[in-house]
Amino acid sequence: MRVVLAEDLFLLRDGLVRLLEAYDFEIAAAVETGPELTRALAALEPDVAVVDVRLPPTHTDEGLQCALRARQDRPGLPVLVLSQHVEQLYARELLADGSGGVGYLLKDRVFDAEQFVDAVRRVAAGGTAMDPQVIQQLLSRRADDRPLGNLTARELEVMELMAQGRSNAAIAAQLVVTERAIAKHTSNIFTKLGLEVSDDDNRRVLAVLAYLDRDR
Repeated sequence: MRVVLAEDLFLLRDGLVRLLEAYDFEIAAAVETGPELTRALAALEPDVAVVDVRLPPTHTDEGLQCALRARQDRPGLPVLVLSQHVEQLYARELLADGSGGVGYLLKDRVFDAEQFVDAVRRVAAGGTAMDPQVIQQLLSRRADDRPLGNLTARELEVMELMAQGRSNAAIAAQLVVTERAIAKHTSNIFTKLGLEVSDDDNRRVLAVLAYLDRDR
């Protein structure tokens, strides 16, 4: 699996390269600036891009903007964004087009090697890997809205786990209930949100997040 990595801090970038290579990823490029990232994504067409939100020269949202432009040129390009803090605007922009694998992790998660590698693989496969803190803030942002406000506490809990990319079986294990119970909660969630039920876990997560974030 070929990865383009963008991180301006040398020690972190070098550590990520070593970590990914240890898990049999091929590092197609490891860059430190926005322009370098743009060129690498266009020329190398990686299986997944792992991108720090803030890159030179602006040190604002350069990394994210490069990734978004690359997804316009190559719809569905899997992108896993790394950020120091939960910034809802960045999460909303990344999820806006609802296509392809997407992820948003806080950099603290990078220190858990297995969790980080699993996130990269999940995004590369077209899935989602959203940091729980990001999901919590997206949920709380719309907690008083209708019909989201119609969801029960358990349904909100299930939806948060869904948004992290968990399968029904994994959610059932986490909440110590049956998979049948989770399937019922999931059906209720989509009914209340007016969303079409789908067997595609990744598409349903993106649909839920897009709904939560849309301006109404």
